[in-house]
Amino acid sequence: MARARAQQIGVLRRLPLLLLIWGAASLSMWIPAIYALVLDDHETSRAFFYSSLIGLFAVSLIALAVLNRVPKHGTLGQLAVLLASFTVLPLFLALPLFEALGNTSYLNAYFDMISAVTTTGADLFPDPERLTAPLHLWRALVGWMGGLLMWIAAAAILAPLSLGGFEVTARGQPGRPVSGVAQSEKVDPRGRLLRVTRTLAPVYAGLTAVICILLLIAGEQGLTAVCHAMSVMATSGISPVGGLEGSTAGITGEMILFLFLLFALSRLTFSADTATTGYGRLDKDPEFRIGLAIVLAVACLLFFRVAAGVAELGLQMTFGQAVQVIWGMLFTVLAFLTTAGFESANWNDAQQLSGLGTPGLILLGLALIGGGVATTAGGVKLLRVYALYLNGKREIDRLIFPSSISGEGGGNRRIQSDGAFIAWIFLMMFALSLAVFDLLLAAAGVGFEQAMVLSVAALSTTGPLIELATDVPIRLIDLSPWAKLTLCAAMVIGRLETLAIIVLITPALWRD
Repeated sequence: MARARAQQIGVLRRLPLLLLIWGAASLSMWIPAIYALVLDDHETSRAFFYSSLIGLFAVSLIALAVLNRVPKHGTLGQLAVLLASFTVLPLFLALPLFEALGNTSYLNAYFDMISAVTTTGADLFPDPERLTAPLHLWRALVGWMGGLLMWIAAAAILAPLSLGGFEVTARGQPGRPVSGVAQSEKVDPRGRLLRVTRTLAPVYAGLTAVICILLLIAGEQGLTAVCHAMSVMATSGISPVGGLEGSTAGITGEMILFLFLLFALSRLTFSADTATTGYGRLDKDPEFRIGLAIVLAVACLLFFRVAAGVAELGLQMTFGQAVQVIWGMLFTVLAFLTTAGFESANWNDAQQLSGLGTPGLILLGLALIGGGVATTAGGVKLLRVYALYLNGKREIDRLIFPSSISGEGGGNRRIQSDGAFIAWIFLMMFALSLAVFDLLLAAAGVGFEQAMVLSVAALSTTGPLIELATDVPIRLIDLSPWAKLTLCAAMVIGRLETLAIIVLITPALWRD
């Protein structure tokens, strides 16, 4: 038995990584196919089943052709595979959606799959009734797999290359391998990838199952519970009922989702595989602490804004209404900080109570900050914000005491000496990317305000911003093909980050 298992693992190691991901995606199509068959939706079931057969057939043929070739690409080659998973693989993932829906273009299906696999969750079809239950399940499942891919890639691909936020903590240059137990070049990259997958995949699936069971106990419908559970773990914000307003679990369901959204604030909430010396405890983790501080501060600010609006109208807020408003602010702020983008059912009630509009600029700022490094959240990331905060604090101290010597080095061992400089470079690159995509969308005929919202939503992988950050929701379905392709590129760059793209197009690193 052990020998046969070792032989199977050896075969897997000889296959290209993209081929393995393609095969896993093909097998996952059986889930909505079986679900559609149970619902007597035979047309949708056939679309998924036949697409799965085509994928498995192609994977088998290619596997037989390259089985005797041992892959020679290291961690940098795996990064290229990660890029292909977000750009090329959605061409295949869109097949069943295009065939089952029948009344949309293939470009729309491709856009929707890129939105799902990058965990952006931009809703191309705002009316939930347009999609059948199996299609809603497929969108949530693709987002869930995209989140799992980022969980695994963070420890197995991005950390060894000092990318994805690890450039702030690592001792090497971004894009180049650094020394360390988890980052040693002596470790087989493919073996490390398999070990990380075996470790994290059960945790990811187990947490998703726990959320689903808790939501079902709280009174949520079956499909909604499954989709919301997968969307929370992947921070994709995909919902089959148009958000939490259509949920039947009420405030209990929101509390459950709030608890598990905390996993997107810091990787230490679920794994210590990338923790550095001195930060193995969650209560000492700067990302988790600064994330909670932002949530509390912004929620209080928004509550006082609502209270001022109510007072200006000459009304009074009861204690029960105040509690509901506070909860709606806390949940929504955490959801957008983690780039999940879920809106509390009490959020609109607070706006109607005060007569004020949606604070779209605050939501945009929260999404830009983002969640923790090596999580499914997007944005600039909390660790980079923390590094810039430490640098700013130190510079202010030097203005008061020019000859002072910082005594915080022992407590901030997670940030390297040039961490703030690298974080600032990334922030400038993020801003330049934002400006470039604004110009491209403007060239495609999109207005300035809409272009800004679309660019921030795509680069921060927070799709629900498109509907909530403006007074009038932006209809993605009405955008031109050029604008949709531009947003596809923005979502991929936002998911992988600009530094990783630069590393991939640097010939010197490939020659090394």
